[in-house]
Amino acid sequence: MPTAAGACSRLCIPGDPVIVPAPLPADSGRDPLWRPEQQFTSTQLAAPRRRWLLDDGSLTARLVALDAGAFSVRRLYQGWQVPLPSEQRLLQVPARQRALVREVLLRLDGQAVVFARSVFPISSLNGELAHLRKLQHRSLGAILFRYPGMQRSPFELARLSGHSAYMAPWVRQEVPAWARRSCFDIRGKRLLVSEVFLQEFTPWDASLAVHRSRRGTVSAAIHRIKQ
Repeated sequence: MPTAAGACSRLCIPGDPVIVPAPLPADSGRDPLWRPEQQFTSTQLAAPRRRWLLDDGSLTARLVALDAGAFSVRRLYQGWQVPLPSEQRLLQVPARQRALVREVLLRLDGQAVVFARSVFPISSLNGELAHLRKLQHRSLGAILFRYPGMQRSPFELARLSGHSAYMAPWVRQEVPAWARRSCFDIRGKRLLVSEVFLQEFTPWDASLAVHRSRRGTVSAAIHRIKQ
């Protein structure tokens, strides 16, 4: 007899319990419960969302390639603050050391589709990366993917409540949102980027036309964005 998604792989017999993953609760805390991507089942994370959330290419380039309206960045906040505990762990910074935190909206045709939070340790903001202090309304992704040898860590994912304190108050919503984060390493300088896909993000089923391995295509896409 057929088994339900997530059930045991052996042949089930009448009376056997069918194991189905419980619905994933939405996290409303200031520092969400982030989990490695491998811990999410196909039931919890459907294929269209998995393709977007686990793709390690430039999200900026992919949004531009959708041709769904003009891409723009709106900076909401930038300032020095102590990172959240889980951010300190990933960035390996002392518990009370301040870092530069930047929060922005990624927009298509003026509509916010992604809320992004970036954390820059002070030790990463010198030398060739000092200019990241003054991004203003420019896309961080349009800059990071230009660096040869840039490394990106595996993703951690979270399912956020629409009213999660992790998001800026003016972008909170009535429905839960998927979020992802990863560390970038540029010649030993680390920074953390998280992205929350808002309810207005609708192209889950759109094909991903640009892949990180096609760096020429990525560069062409991001260079079209006004700096």
